[in-house]
Amino acid sequence: QVQLVESGGNLVQPGGSLRLSCAASGSIYRINDMGWYRQAPGKQRELVAIITSSRGTNYADSVKGRFTISRDNAKNTVYLQMNSLNPEDTAVYYCKAVIQFRGDYWGQGTQVTVSS
Repeated sequence: QVQLVESGGNLVQPGGSLRLSCAASGSIYRINDMGWYRQAPGKQRELVAIITSSRGTNYADSVKGRFTISRDNAKNTVYLQMNSLNPEDTAVYYCKAVIQFRGDYWGQGTQVTVSS
């Protein structure tokens, strides 16, 4: 089985920064794409950023220039550095990993709240 564990969510003031981490463990041959998604109350889950196994990246327009996704393949871990946070970034953030030969796996989510 495969498990994804997120960490780093917190309460932060507008303009502040947070770094999320998501570590995958278990029966993993290779991780292809890894990504971060978020879901705010009353809204659908949306893509925030994605990174391929070769470290190509793609971002939602709303976070471009503020968020940076990265990965450490040796640790099966993906990160999301979030800067210049604003209240609209408040959501539960989920990581997703596409595991070769096994399919898509999701983390349990970590709460990010941006408020003064």
